[in-house]
Amino acid sequence: QVQLVESGGGLVQPGGSLRLSCAASGIIFSIYTGGWYRQAPGKERELVATVTSGGITNYIDSVKGRFAISRDNAKKTVYLQMNSLKPEDTAVYYCNLRPQVGIVYWGKGTQVTVSS
Repeated sequence: QVQLVESGGGLVQPGGSLRLSCAASGIIFSIYTGGWYRQAPGKERELVATVTSGGITNYIDSVKGRFAISRDNAKKTVYLQMNSLKPEDTAVYYCNLRPQVGIVYWGKGTQVTVSS
C-alpha cells in the first residue's frame, strides 16, 4: 500500500521559514518525479515545485529564490524549504509522486499559515 505523509506545516510570521517533508512508503521512490502543490481557500490547486528522479528542479515564478525543493532517495522523502514566507503563501500544501507512465500518488496535505 502506497502512502505519502506530509509534515512540517504550521503558523509562521511573514518573513519566516518552514520546511515541509513528504515521506513515502510502499513505492519505488527513486523513479518518481516529486512535486509540491498548494491550494488556498477559494482557489484552484497549483503546482509549486517539482524535482525529477535525476534531481532537476522547477518552480513557479512566485516562489523562485524563496523556496527550494529537494529529495533524499534513501529516505524516500521529498522536502520543500520555504524561506521569506508571505501571507499569500498561505495554503494547504500537498506532495505528489508522478511516474512517467502510471498512477500519480498524493498526500493528504499540511496547512501552512503565514500571518502576524
